[in-house]
Amino acid sequence: MRERLKKFIYMKVVLGFSGGLDTCACLKLLQEKYGAEVITVTVDVGQRPDQFRIAEERARRLGASKHIYVDAKEEFVKEYIFRSVKANGCYEGYPLSISLARYPTASWLAKIALEEGAEAVAHGCTGKGNDQFRFDLTLSAKAPNLRIIAPIRELSLTREEEMEYLAKYGITFSSTPYSVDENLWGRSIEGRELEDPSQSPPEEAFQLTQSPLKAPREPLIVSVGFEGGIPVSMNGEYMDGVKLIRELNQLAGRYGIGRIDIMEDRVLGLKVREVYEAPAATVLLEAHKALEALVLTREELMVKERIDRKWSEMVYVGRWFDPLREDLEAFIDATQKRVTGEVKMEFLPGRAMVVGRSSPHSLYEREMVSFHLRGFDQRMSASLTKFYGLDGRLGMRR
Repeated sequence: MRERLKKFIYMKVVLGFSGGLDTCACLKLLQEKYGAEVITVTVDVGQRPDQFRIAEERARRLGASKHIYVDAKEEFVKEYIFRSVKANGCYEGYPLSISLARYPTASWLAKIALEEGAEAVAHGCTGKGNDQFRFDLTLSAKAPNLRIIAPIRELSLTREEEMEYLAKYGITFSSTPYSVDENLWGRSIEGRELEDPSQSPPEEAFQLTQSPLKAPREPLIVSVGFEGGIPVSMNGEYMDGVKLIRELNQLAGRYGIGRIDIMEDRVLGLKVREVYEAPAATVLLEAHKALEALVLTREELMVKERIDRKWSEMVYVGRWFDPLREDLEAFIDATQKRVTGEVKMEFLPGRAMVVGRSSPHSLYEREMVSFHLRGFDQRMSASLTKFYGLDGRLGMRR
C-alpha cells in the first residue's frame, strides 16, 4: 500500500532555477511537499557568469536529480531584444528587460520538460508579481498538458519563511537579500528599504551603473549604426548583438546612464516602487527613436507610437504568444525598412543625449527649411493659413 501511495504522489518536475532564495526554496518544497524528483534548469540570458556556478552548486547540494544549463543569449538578443528595439519597448518608463527575458526562459522550461518526460513545470514566482503571468501563459502555450506548480504562490510564503525553511538544509542567506533579476538588457532590484517609496536607493543596490557623481567629467561621443531598425555597429565597428549590448552596458554604466526609479502599475493593479538599471537599453532606445524621427513621416510616427505602446503592454502582461503581438509586429516591421543609419550619442554623467543622426532614407530637406536658402516659396503659405484652423475660429465666434 505504501509503495502504491508513493508511486501515486511521485512525479518528475522541471524547475526554472536561478540559485536565489525563491528557487532554492522551491527545490526543497517540491521534494518535500509535492513528492517530486526535480530537474533544475538555468537559462543564460546574460546574467553574471558566477551565478551559473552558484546555481549548479546549490542545485546539487539541495538534491536535484539533474541540472541543465542552456545558453540562450543569442536567441534572447535576436528573437526578443531586437524586436523590442524596433517596437521601442517600454512600459511606464521601464525598458522591457526582465519581462522580455521570461519568454525564452519559460519556453526552454517547457521544451526540456517535454523532452525529459516530466509531468509538471515549476517556477519561483509569487502571487503578487507580474512574472507569474509571463511564465504561466508561456508554459500553457508551449506545453498545455503539463501541470504548472508555483510553490511560493501556492503556499503563500514570505521571504523570511523561505530563509528559515532553507536554513534547515544548510542554505543560509546572511540577511534578507534584495530580490534581483538580471539579463543582458537590464537589471531589476526590489525589496528591503526600496519598498519605502520615500527612501533613496542605496548605492549598494546598483551593480551595472556607477553613481553619476563618480562618472567621468569628460563627455564621450558614441555612434550607433542601425540596419532595418536593428543596432549593428558601434563607432563604425560591426559586431554581434551580444557583444554590442555588453560593451554599451559597460560604457554607459560608467557614466551612470540607465538608472530608473519609478512607481509602476503591476498586472494585478498593485502600485509598486521599481528600481532598474538598463544602460545599453536606455542608449539604444533613445538612438532608435531619434533615427525613426528622421526617416518616418509624421503620420507613421503617430500611429507607430500607439502600436508600440500596445506591443509593450502585451509583453509586460505576459502575452507574447498571442496573435495580436504578431499582428502588431507586421506593422512595426514594415516601418523599419527605412530605419537605417547612424546616431551619435553624447554620454554625460547620468544621461545620454542624441547629438546627431544621418540616414540614406532621411526625410529632412535642408533646402526647404533653411533660413538662408530659397528651396521653398514662402508666399504659398499665406493661402493655407487663411483656412487652417477655420473650424476653431468659427467655433470661438459662436
